[in-house]
Amino acid sequence: MRNLITMRREYHKWFSTRLGREMELLVFGHAGKAVLFFPTRMARFYDYENWGIVNALKTKIDNGELQLFCVDSIDQESFYNQHACPLVRIARHLQYENYLIDEVIPLIRLKNNGNYIETAGCSMGAYHAINLAMKYPWLFKKSVGISGRYDLTNAPGDFKDLLDGYHNETVYLNMPEQYIPNLNDNYLLNALRSLEVILAVGETDPFLPGNRRFSNMLWNKGISNQFHIWNSNAHRPHYWRQMVPIYL
Repeated sequence: MRNLITMRREYHKWFSTRLGREMELLVFGHAGKAVLFFPTRMARFYDYENWGIVNALKTKIDNGELQLFCVDSIDQESFYNQHACPLVRIARHLQYENYLIDEVIPLIRLKNNGNYIETAGCSMGAYHAINLAMKYPWLFKKSVGISGRYDLTNAPGDFKDLLDGYHNETVYLNMPEQYIPNLNDNYLLNALRSLEVILAVGETDPFLPGNRRFSNMLWNKGISNQFHIWNSNAHRPHYWRQMVPIYL
């Protein structure tokens, strides 16, 4: 009888001092390239598992090629919190960023003895993955954005400006489509040029023009990237299950 391998799965929960609340995440696998995997818009840390996206990576996970760290989001407290003013929304997002850098990354290093961490995400998760890697490229080897929007103040199609027209320096420094064209810091640029960047989006996705624009912005700064266009809208789990084995 064939020996069946059961994917290692760990659940973690702790009180985040950066966020002032409990946070949860799931770890899949035992070794390999560590993937900091961000959920979709206002989704949860367990949704990729429920949607079969983790299972689409089962072979790589079981073979010790990948180890997934599926984090939770606080989008409902930040960008999608319509009860808070935009200044509060972006400030809450920065607290989430601090949680990732100061609490999640150390856990990844504790659980994974390699020296390879990549960020990845679908939809809103793609924004988080790309923005974090663009801001801290020395921490990561690769960043994958699937069906993403990289300036949340743009309003393509039925998607709205998540900051309601508000703009300040903090907003600017967290929208990759805004800060990448003006980036001139040689240390940061050299780190970004060492980063593997992959963008994938559907041909009828309203985010397609922004993805194409962002890819060109990166090339203009000497930052190589792969830009893939999929058939149809491709903005749903059915397509993401096909994409992740290719790009992660």
